[in-house]
Amino acid sequence: MLIEGFDFDKLVADKRTYYSVMKNVEVMGEAAYMLTKAFKRSHTATPWKVVQGMRHVLVHDYAGIDDKELYNTAVNDIPLLRHQVEKYLTETDWQAWESAPDEYDDTDEEKVIRTARCMKAKGYAIADISEITGLSAEEIETL
Repeated sequence: MLIEGFDFDKLVADKRTYYSVMKNVEVMGEAAYMLTKAFKRSHTATPWKVVQGMRHVLVHDYAGIDDKELYNTAVNDIPLLRHQVEKYLTETDWQAWESAPDEYDDTDEEKVIRTARCMKAKGYAIADISEITGLSAEEIETL
């Protein structure tokens, strides 16, 4: 909707729209990240890792953003993703979902610590490591 009537050159030239598209794609990736593993396993038509990966590039690798890839995502991938999500929403038995026990796919503590150590070694900012791993700044500093 944001880029209706925009071709690639017009999108890149219009920084307000460009960054709006970027932020919306980022939000979609974050929403995908927050879904349970069980949900993603049962809805395999959507490439969840790709959606989440795009979010990671937009948030952490500003220099790695490919304008054409962002444009293609907005024009080609988002309409398909929207269709899939709308289908998932209509197929969901909301009464069963609300009555089911909460499902948490907690990450193993050792895996989180290994991830934080690796990120710290690669020079990631403490705030970014904390956001991704859920560890406090104090915990990360002691790694």
